[in-house]
Amino acid sequence: MPSKKSWLADQLALSFDAPGLIAGVDEAGRGPLAGPVVAAAVILDELNPIKGLNDSKKLGPRTRERLFDEIRAKALCCSIAQASVEEIDALNILQATLLAMRRAVEGLRLKPAKVLVDGNRLPVLRVAAEAIVKGDAKVKAISAASILAKVQRDRLCLELHALHPLYGFDLHKGYPTAAHLAALREHGACVHHRRSFAPVRAVLER
Repeated sequence: MPSKKSWLADQLALSFDAPGLIAGVDEAGRGPLAGPVVAAAVILDELNPIKGLNDSKKLGPRTRERLFDEIRAKALCCSIAQASVEEIDALNILQATLLAMRRAVEGLRLKPAKVLVDGNRLPVLRVAAEAIVKGDAKVKAISAASILAKVQRDRLCLELHALHPLYGFDLHKGYPTAAHLAALREHGACVHHRRSFAPVRAVLER
């Protein structure tokens, strides 16, 4: 008869790797100077596979848009969430990213047995979770999440461009390109710029 200690260890091991639904989680928008950070969580349907899933950065815009619709149609469930510019400035970009990830997981219609997160940091979750470096290229559910987050954030940037066309958000998506930095210096920061980021702070302190 196994000892109580070994039985408990076996039970813990079984519970951690228990079979069940796996959710992939990824984010988009940590590096830009403006706009929210967006996260997505996806539970794929093994019986309804999606071809062409990959790290969103390795896919063209048209392919991402097509896969966005296919993921939404074929996944068992998915959730997209964000942390606002105000939350980014108040918490810092890492903590805001983890907050957006937690919101995405909590927004899933089905509860996963385990969550696989791209990167090396985990949000605070009520389910088992594992961080996977370069997970968006290794795990299909994370690839799917990366596509949802990227497309959703790009769409938000198009909305920002409609509101503030002087900055060119439709082209650089908020990233600190030479054109964006030049527009920032010329026109100052708009309400959607992240004031805690050095290039924006420098313009505000001029």
